[in-house]
Amino acid sequence: MSTSSLPETLQPLEAAGTTYHYHSLPKAAEALGDIERLPMTLKILLENQLRFAGQEGVSQEDMQALVDWQKTASSDREIGYRPARVLMQDFTGVPGVVDLASMRAAVETLGEEPSRINPLSPVDLVIDHSVMVDHFGDPSAFKDNVAIEMERNRERYEFLRWGQQAFDNFRVVPPGTGICHQVNLEYLGKTVWTREEDGKTLAYPDTLVGTDSHTTMINGLGVLGWGVGGIEAEAAMLGQPVSMLIPEVVGFKLTGKLREGITATDLVLTVTQMLRQRGVVGKFVEFYGDGLKDLPLADRATIANMAPEYGATCGFFPVDDETLHYLRLTGRDDEQVALVEAYCKAQGLWREPGAEPIFSDTLALDMGDVEASLAGPKRPQDRVALKDMPQAFATVMEDDGKKPSTNAENGKLMSEGGQTAVGVDESYEHHDSQEVDLDGEAFRLDPGAVVIAAITSCTNTSNPSVMMAAGLLARNALAKGLTTKPWVKTSLAPGSKVVTDYLAAGGVQDDLDALGFNLVGYGCTTCIGNSGPLPEPIEQAITDGDLAVASVLSGNRNFEGRVHPLVKTNWLASPPLVVAYALAGNVQKDLVNDALGVDQHGKPVYLKDIWPSQAEIAEAVEQVRTEMYRKEYAEVFEGDDVWQAIDVPQSQVYQWDETSTYIQHPPFFDGMGKTPSPVEDVERAHVLALLGDSVTTDHISPAGAIKPDSPAGRYLQERGVKPVDFNSYGSRRGNHEIMMRGTFANVRIKNEMLDGVVGGETRHVPSGKQMAIYDAAMQYQQEGTPLVVIAGKEYGTGSSRDWAAKGTRLLGVRAVIAESFERIHRSNLIGMGVVPLQFPEGETRQTMGLTGDERVSVKGLGELTPGGTVEVTIESDKGEKTFEALCRIDTANELEYYRHGGILHFVLRKMIGSA
Repeated sequence: MSTSSLPETLQPLEAAGTTYHYHSLPKAAEALGDIERLPMTLKILLENQLRFAGQEGVSQEDMQALVDWQKTASSDREIGYRPARVLMQDFTGVPGVVDLASMRAAVETLGEEPSRINPLSPVDLVIDHSVMVDHFGDPSAFKDNVAIEMERNRERYEFLRWGQQAFDNFRVVPPGTGICHQVNLEYLGKTVWTREEDGKTLAYPDTLVGTDSHTTMINGLGVLGWGVGGIEAEAAMLGQPVSMLIPEVVGFKLTGKLREGITATDLVLTVTQMLRQRGVVGKFVEFYGDGLKDLPLADRATIANMAPEYGATCGFFPVDDETLHYLRLTGRDDEQVALVEAYCKAQGLWREPGAEPIFSDTLALDMGDVEASLAGPKRPQDRVALKDMPQAFATVMEDDGKKPSTNAENGKLMSEGGQTAVGVDESYEHHDSQEVDLDGEAFRLDPGAVVIAAITSCTNTSNPSVMMAAGLLARNALAKGLTTKPWVKTSLAPGSKVVTDYLAAGGVQDDLDALGFNLVGYGCTTCIGNSGPLPEPIEQAITDGDLAVASVLSGNRNFEGRVHPLVKTNWLASPPLVVAYALAGNVQKDLVNDALGVDQHGKPVYLKDIWPSQAEIAEAVEQVRTEMYRKEYAEVFEGDDVWQAIDVPQSQVYQWDETSTYIQHPPFFDGMGKTPSPVEDVERAHVLALLGDSVTTDHISPAGAIKPDSPAGRYLQERGVKPVDFNSYGSRRGNHEIMMRGTFANVRIKNEMLDGVVGGETRHVPSGKQMAIYDAAMQYQQEGTPLVVIAGKEYGTGSSRDWAAKGTRLLGVRAVIAESFERIHRSNLIGMGVVPLQFPEGETRQTMGLTGDERVSVKGLGELTPGGTVEVTIESDKGEKTFEALCRIDTANELEYYRHGGILHFVLRKMIGSA
């Protein structure tokens, strides 16, 4: 479509003595209409369309639709968005590079030049998800864990080193550096990006997609970015635009200030609860209001990080003076800071006091109303006020068919003597309590025992105020003579080395060490399931007593079975509260009203006695220096001697090792021709699993421990791998054989085809036998029977985990029928050639009385239109029922991907000129 009616938008811009050029939004507005009150996020999308005007899939009508969005605050227009760059972490990055290597092999098989498969956009992969908390609570924990990590993951790291030399525009940040989101926030992100074009330096917004759902953390820096599946990210890096509908944008107005003793974590848990209750799935959230002027950028990043938890595509904060302050603090050069200010002011992307953009919907929060909070036991949006924690756990016990002993008259938990004794640990007496002897120390493990207390990246360790607060609380606790309970596994896993620098400079790292919060690694640990094993006597006691125990972690994810398979309740909390619960030892203790213990003089010590003041925290935060960031990021891509010594194969096409249990050649492109085959309908499929609401990508494709008696565990043992060397599902995502076997293998998943059974089991309908879901799927494949999965609301919530879709495809599932889908997983299913179908309004698996014994047919897949319907027929002993299901292939691009059998098939054919 011609854009000739637009004025010349390429304009010069002076900043710090340098002349840049940029595509001016005010100039475009002369033809398109006023954009002053357009949300900042949509201005960024408009600039993206303007900059790529005239290229495939970009029209002036798209730009006009973005401007006209202001009339109704909604649009059904599809646009193609081209981010400036791609960010990966290694759990999702390894399979991404495997796919690229597999595409090169497929291109070679088709008689084309393999080097045509190459990233066209800059890609940074940060190795941050592989360190595991094997050692903890001692000064050598970090060194020991890193040594184990390098040994465990050598095959994976060799493969990534190969990718680093084989592909252009591809950089790797070695292990032991930090977590991708914090490295992105502190170093990679620029707010305004530049590139050389036609002899000019072109300036434009820093935008990205990332293969981790918490990519949104960078939104705190005024950078528009969000998480996508690995397959979508691969397409973006190979030059394919991200297809999307112009989103609704929800405005969240912040006013006031946090009260004394309230942290950014408390704020974000409140925001998460509010937005999840409002319903923002698939929408942009943009924060505004004069409360932003007093909200530090680290706090903004903490809120932005949690966007997947409140369900939004992004949680964006506009650029202002605080953005510039943070860029300077973290060592960005003066020229970059000057460019950010000049560019954002010229483009109308600078936050102005009192600004009231047009939004689809709005919420408001006076930050002065926020109270101390946690979230759990299994969803980040389920906020619990600190004072209500004992009752929250009691509810868990009651739901579990158990009940802690309480004093019915006053509701306080009782001690053994029947009194609530000051300075004496409450006894959470219950028949499941277990006597434990650990390293010569005897104690009783009760329901609610905190067996994991983890200060873990990435949500909070980017925030100096909550990290310093944790250190100061530890100092104050030690001064009072308090110690960590012996059954608590403590750990500190910062998101970058800068955290270690400022904790040491503030003099609080020694205090954290004294309470067992020694450094265990720089990376995503407890939150992703890399919490490591508990001491054997603790695990045995939990198993023997079927104990409902707890973890308290400063992360962002607490889904069932994620943190540790034996820990049934998991609570998100601020770093200082993590330390406090390590001292308390049990989530049934009332930290607001009950003493944590007694001091050296026998006097009770309460949480309020050791909680640091805002003034103390602010003074400690002054220890954070620009020099720390410059020092730690000076050689960020270099790695240590062990990393540099890894042997790197020199080849354009990867030489697959059939004996490897980490990296295998996936079958996605087997038999692929240069043109796609016609789409076939689904004929009389069996149901592989019948699932309920809020099935997460953790349920579908767990990232944590591999059980020895699972299909994946048996596969590894058959190849000589001992259970102690299994590593995790996340670390083995480069091997499709393991990931297929791990699909739907979460220990907490509930398949309604089996009454009361928990775990990755199903019923093979023809034989009536119960078996592992993988085994049943393979039997169905031998019988030539297609499969479907049926589920409830919010199917696929959680991490942007492409193996949840890849594994589904490899098990032979053709369609998923659910009441609703979470954004990323819906897209991933399409990207793997699996069609997502939605029940008609008011209909569910329950209203239809489905048991999983039915046969399911889907007609009309070859005649699909975006947002159209298909005919679904369900046959059972009771007869036949037909209904129209909404096909959640929402855009024309997505439909094209589906017709090609997946997004990578489409991109590969396009790159060799056959699509």
